[in-house]
Amino acid sequence: MTGTEVRIVLPEVLAAAAGGTRELSVPGEAGLTVGSLLDGLGSRFPVLERRIRDEQGTVRRFVNIYVDGEDIRGLDRQHSEVSPGAEVLILQSIAGG
Repeated sequence: MTGTEVRIVLPEVLAAAAGGTRELSVPGEAGLTVGSLLDGLGSRFPVLERRIRDEQGTVRRFVNIYVDGEDIRGLDRQHSEVSPGAEVLILQSIAGG
């Protein structure tokens, strides 16, 4: 990965939907947002997109996304900017008891 790429980190539970990998990288481009990043992931991995977003394109309630450690819910949600070199962590909550 170069300093201009965006690193996407997935938990094991989502890795199978991304071809079995837990880390992906995409080119870091000006104007990249969480939403456009998810659009790109969705075109490569449709099953992964369905696990992350609902039919309206909204991030599912039980999915947490962090850009460089900041929860997108405290930023601008899917409109949050993703800078070149950033790390995006996508976590799916697991219920248990």
